[in-house]
Amino acid sequence: MATNTTFGRVDEENNVFAIEGGVERRVGQYPNVTPAEALAYYERKFTDLEAQVRLFEQRVKANADANSLKKSLQTLTLELMEPAAVGDIEALRKRLVEASEKVTVAVAAKTEENKEQIAAALAERAKIAEAAEAIANQDAAKTQWKNSSAQMTALFEQWQTQQKSGPKLPKSDADAIWKRFSTARTKFDAAKRQYFASLDAANKAAKGKKLAIVTSAEALVAKGADGIVEYRKLLDEWKAAGRSQSKVDDELWARFKAAGDTIYAAKGEQIAVENTEYSANLAVKLELLAEAEKSVKPEKDLAEAKRVLQSIQSRWEKAGKVPREKVREVEDRLKAIETRVRKAEDENWRKTDPAAIERTNSVLSQLVDSITKLEADLATAKAGKDAKKIKAATEALEARKAWLEVVKAAQ
Repeated sequence: MATNTTFGRVDEENNVFAIEGGVERRVGQYPNVTPAEALAYYERKFTDLEAQVRLFEQRVKANADANSLKKSLQTLTLELMEPAAVGDIEALRKRLVEASEKVTVAVAAKTEENKEQIAAALAERAKIAEAAEAIANQDAAKTQWKNSSAQMTALFEQWQTQQKSGPKLPKSDADAIWKRFSTARTKFDAAKRQYFASLDAANKAAKGKKLAIVTSAEALVAKGADGIVEYRKLLDEWKAAGRSQSKVDDELWARFKAAGDTIYAAKGEQIAVENTEYSANLAVKLELLAEAEKSVKPEKDLAEAKRVLQSIQSRWEKAGKVPREKVREVEDRLKAIETRVRKAEDENWRKTDPAAIERTNSVLSQLVDSITKLEADLATAKAGKDAKKIKAATEALEARKAWLEVVKAAQ
């Protein structure tokens, strides 16, 4: 025995149908129970959906986080497209549409608030950088190093606190201010090292360290280009040793630099030989790039573009290394082509996913049919000058049109 209500019905086989605007939609089947029990099961599902919408409305009213509300709105929109539930689904959709307008306002306000917070945080960090620059620009002869060091440390701690507790800042803006602050700290530290390096005891220690460094550097000359890594480490040690403020320091540096010049000259000769060898490889890769840029047209024929690109990639690997200064140039050009193909492939999948297309088209078709019917009902009511029917048809038509826009936006 079938069971019917305003918003749904159950047939003799316990198939349950939801009724929306006079249009039936099968939502499921509940065998081996009475029709009333089958219908009640899907009505409880509607109650659960209504509870979710009510909770969402309460969160909107309580001014919950705008971004969180936006995600919840997207989730509920999908759930209400074709819910497996029986009840006044149109009313729920209407409530969701009304709440979505408030969410849009909240998201806009949150964005504006974030802009103000970011501006304030950038201004605060600029103050820290300015204070550090003022300390770094002091006359070294008049600087109280202990106090100034404590002030610079305190500024660095303020910076770290801003990073941990402040809003996320645009990288370009934050990096520019950090460069000022870091440069000021580096300048201050260098001045401090130079000042203390002027002391007699420090001079003697610096001379001993640098003499050992020079001796090690000169021993590396025999290794040629293979000694570069170790020489760079010695260069770091040289910088850390401080200046001895004597003629001996300049003489040691001249020896150290001469050793480095010899090592780097050997490296230069090695690179020149490699570049000669790799020039032929470069010519091959440039030809491959020209072929790719001319032949790989994913917007016209994706399958052919993938085939051609795969062939070029295979030949690319076989071509071998290119001169060091050309590596980035050729790699970037090939990556740009690969990216175009990958994006075209992703876009093709999105457009051809049959399940998503069928689901969306079904809902849109039902809504359009419902709107057409309601427009006819409204015209009939107006012709009969029935105020009550005109109002009901107008409200239902507005609700369907609003929901149609929400579904389109969610595509």
